[in-house]
Amino acid sequence: MASGIMHRAMVYLGLTDDYEDYGGYDEGPPVGLQQPRRPMPEPQEAPVSVVRPMARDTGADPSNGVTVTPRPQVVRSITPVQSAKVHVVAPVRFADAQEVGDRFKNSQPVIVNLQNAEPQLSRRMIDFCSGVTYALAGSMDKVADQVFLLTPSNVEVSAEEKRRLEERGLYRS
Repeated sequence: MASGIMHRAMVYLGLTDDYEDYGGYDEGPPVGLQQPRRPMPEPQEAPVSVVRPMARDTGADPSNGVTVTPRPQVVRSITPVQSAKVHVVAPVRFADAQEVGDRFKNSQPVIVNLQNAEPQLSRRMIDFCSGVTYALAGSMDKVADQVFLLTPSNVEVSAEEKRRLEERGLYRS
């Protein structure tokens, strides 16, 4: 058998038994000379333990001087749905997309009128508008032919504003 550090490492890893510490393997007395077994004692009732709370609500614990203060409640305001005036953009070049994005980021609904735009610009603006509304959790609705309403998530277009846009031919009910 190995000795010293190597033996202890093998015992630790479970590769060998530690018989050397016991003076060798002891098989016990021959079978015929074994002591008769004594009956097991009757199990007794387990002692009752007292359960204490892990933490106190408030105040000082005189035994160890620890003071536990309650955690303050977190209050978050709910953003109310607001009604805003709709901004109308009729883009002539793709650089006008910045105006649409800026207004939308400031929680203002935007009507994008692409009726007079070139087909290439129209496709690019629709892609931009759908991306900005998705990124800012808004909505994009087609309200007339080649006219789109971009609405931020916390804004609702009032009935009066819809009527005003309908008079200008930019909104269909």
